[in-house]
Amino acid sequence: MRFAFTDEQLAFRDAVRDLLEKECPPQAVRDAWSNETGRVPGLWDKLCRMGVVGPDAASLEPLDLVLVLEETGRACVPEPLVETFACGAGGVASVATGLGLELSPLVLYADSVERLVLERNSALYALPPARASLESRPAVDGSRRLFAVSWDTGRAERTGLEARSVLDRAALGAAAQLCGIAQQLLDKTVGYAQQRRQFGQPIGAFQAVKHQLADVALKVEFARPVVHRAAYTMEPTHVSMAKTYASDAALLASRVALQVHGAIGYTVEYDLHLWLKRAWSLAAAWGDAGWHVDRVGRAILTPR
Repeated sequence: MRFAFTDEQLAFRDAVRDLLEKECPPQAVRDAWSNETGRVPGLWDKLCRMGVVGPDAASLEPLDLVLVLEETGRACVPEPLVETFACGAGGVASVATGLGLELSPLVLYADSVERLVLERNSALYALPPARASLESRPAVDGSRRLFAVSWDTGRAERTGLEARSVLDRAALGAAAQLCGIAQQLLDKTVGYAQQRRQFGQPIGAFQAVKHQLADVALKVEFARPVVHRAAYTMEPTHVSMAKTYASDAALLASRVALQVHGAIGYTVEYDLHLWLKRAWSLAAAWGDAGWHVDRVGRAILTPR
């Protein structure tokens, strides 16, 4: 058996990377912090035409999209990709979806998506934003517009989606994006360490810096195959392990990036903060590492 992605899956990833380099550079993400929606104008339609979202994506398996989702994390894409991917199993991937589950009740981009999918008493309902009351809530990541949603089940339609399955897909999507974020933070930090000079040499030549960057590289390399396995099996315990490993890798990458960059890493004028705040936000979304570790522990200890 060949444990590798197909040429088509790799080509799809590369095509999406090329698109995002052109359509979602850091300046576009920065602009999303201050525009009306927190999203990149026109990007969703381009992703739909490419098949990342929309009707063509509804037939794709998680394994077909996991590399693409990682690329959207690398580019820090401010779009409801994880939420739409999470609900795609029921054929509702043709619209941008804002997802609110009991574990993560705040809804991302609720004022600009076409459909809200909300959980109540373990059942999932769908309704357009116009049928709900939205209250904006503050977010660490300025491009992630979060809303508390008040709604009436009488004005919503019950979906055929299973709450646990949607949660697993959301956690997997977030894990894939966290891997991309961690890799981008590592790449940016290595590049900075090669350029920044202190005591007559690049700071990347210092053993302490090398060790920290090596630790991040190991975390990312160990997390990525765990996420890929979860995309292949979609077993709940595998998904929880993926979210845990990816969250730990992204948080370590954030901490080391901030330390190596020094004072400039704290400034909003420098692009590093875009990935730092996205990592912090996604690590806590759809169950943090502690929640998923507990889930794996209960699965192991529960008699079959």
